[in-house]
Amino acid sequence: MSRIGRMPIAVPAGVTVDIAENNKVTVKGPKGTLERVLPAEMDIKLEGTEIIVTRPSDLKKMKSLHGLTRTLISNMVVGVTDGYTKVLEINGVGYKAAKAGKKLTLALGYSHPVEMEDPEGLDSVVDGNKITITGIDKEKVGQYAAEIRDKRRPEPYKGKGIKYADEVIRRKVGKTGKK
Repeated sequence: MSRIGRMPIAVPAGVTVDIAENNKVTVKGPKGTLERVLPAEMDIKLEGTEIIVTRPSDLKKMKSLHGLTRTLISNMVVGVTDGYTKVLEINGVGYKAAKAGKKLTLALGYSHPVEMEDPEGLDSVVDGNKITITGIDKEKVGQYAAEIRDKRRPEPYKGKGIKYADEVIRRKVGKTGKK
């Protein structure tokens, strides 16, 4: 049995969960509403203040979908109650970020500034060399953070670039002189 899949999901007070046909799950909470169509094979039940996900058989595909379905619902519940944040750090001389409205402007050593628009439902805040992305959808927050990081990935020699706040860059030793 899937260890993650069989754990019940606690639904906190102030959160409503609707399970429609074809496993369309809608979660409403204080921070907003999320909806997602989950694999139709999984059996999702709302029992009191808990959501229980069960699988029909022990086929390999069903086993893998079991844990996934439970985690996706859990992430939706956490998203509408607490929300998700990702923090990025900019390292490098002359590298900086600025925010104007919903537009994020990055100066990353290219001949032109890199401009990015905040996606729907996400908010980014610039504080010195830190960019904080917040939202209720874990997938969108992670995707937008990855897109920003992709504009200038951290390099291993000086550590310049955009990195996650909790990321550790493996440093390399540079060139050595001739003797």
